[in-house]
Amino acid sequence: MERPQASADRPVPLRRSDIPSTAPSARRVPSTGAVLGAILDHGPVARSTIARLTGLSPASVTGHCGMLLTRGLIREGPETAGPRGLGRPHIPVEIDTGRYLVAGAHIAVAHTTLSLVDLRGSIVAEEREPHRDTAPAQILTGLAARLPRLLARRGSGRTVLALGAATGHWVDPAAGVVVRHPQLGWRDVAVRDILAEATGLPVHVDSHARALARAEQLIGQVSTRGSAVLLFVGAVVDAAFVSAGAVHQGPRSGAGSVAHLSVGTGSGRTCACGKTGCLQAEASESATVRRAAELGLHVPSFTALLGRAIDNDERAVTVFRRRARTVGRAAALLLDMFDPDVLVVVEPGTGRLPYCMDELRAEVAERSWVCDDPERVVVPSSFTGSVLATAGSAVALGALYDDPLGPWPALPAVS
Repeated sequence: MERPQASADRPVPLRRSDIPSTAPSARRVPSTGAVLGAILDHGPVARSTIARLTGLSPASVTGHCGMLLTRGLIREGPETAGPRGLGRPHIPVEIDTGRYLVAGAHIAVAHTTLSLVDLRGSIVAEEREPHRDTAPAQILTGLAARLPRLLARRGSGRTVLALGAATGHWVDPAAGVVVRHPQLGWRDVAVRDILAEATGLPVHVDSHARALARAEQLIGQVSTRGSAVLLFVGAVVDAAFVSAGAVHQGPRSGAGSVAHLSVGTGSGRTCACGKTGCLQAEASESATVRRAAELGLHVPSFTALLGRAIDNDERAVTVFRRRARTVGRAAALLLDMFDPDVLVVVEPGTGRLPYCMDELRAEVAERSWVCDDPERVVVPSSFTGSVLATAGSAVALGALYDDPLGPWPALPAVS
């Protein structure tokens, strides 16, 4: 059937079949990434086992491993025999953590965290510095200047492959741009271009919630994989959604904006958006510090308040219990909307204070219509104590595992 001809006043609508496919080519990258992921999860591991895990042929696995060895991403271990010496000997392969690192930068409201991470996701070094100025140029050029010094002190002669950058609110990974970050006053900041020019490295950028969701899928606990919601509650409140192993971004890269989700606590606290009952206004770090002050507990920072709670200060404990209940309301709504295998809560109280997770799960049990086992479904982050150091590096590490044969200038070329 021929396509209708357009007229001057009636353009022919674009058909789906006329749109060029943007799907990745069916070349070796997905299979090579699958092989590298299997080695990450199971290494040291025999090539024959990788074939069973990935569904690839033994010959194909051998080819992929050859390219990964050439790039220096994996290494061979000593030859081993089968059980009780039976069967043909094999040479296992594992991730090579001795040659390369990725760097991570997390840009928070009050400070930046710079980290170095090996190819298994283990943190080699991290440092945090408070902002002196929140202007994008000041923060980003400052990060770039700190990286060589941190590498010289803690890199042990290894080479940095890439830099990942993560922050809160609305981030467009494809463009490498922070579209909007109200607390920092950033809008349409070309983070990738600025950092790439300043460091000479490939730079990958994403929201910290999506970065941490990717980290859970890649290097987190087995229980946090599969379909998941990640709820991040800090100075910024946002979320990420994972289905079939992929982190959802949305057509405008805005997925995860839950700061103004109504949790209806009845406190009457007004949000920056002008409404009351927003999750950001009820549960963010600044809101939590203000609530403590209302109880007569004046502390200089959220970290200091958490320390008081850890020391069992009664007023601080009360504040964190209430915060956990508020977060539990949001968790119940998200569970009912997405019905995931697991909901990961990234919030210092639930990570450090067991009673906070108990309160949060109790709220979920009371309010959710679909979650019948909060003990199993609602879990803390796999990275409690190292969340910010993990977030930035996970952006770069995820890109590497997605496309290990891609354009990584520091790696040897493969044919």
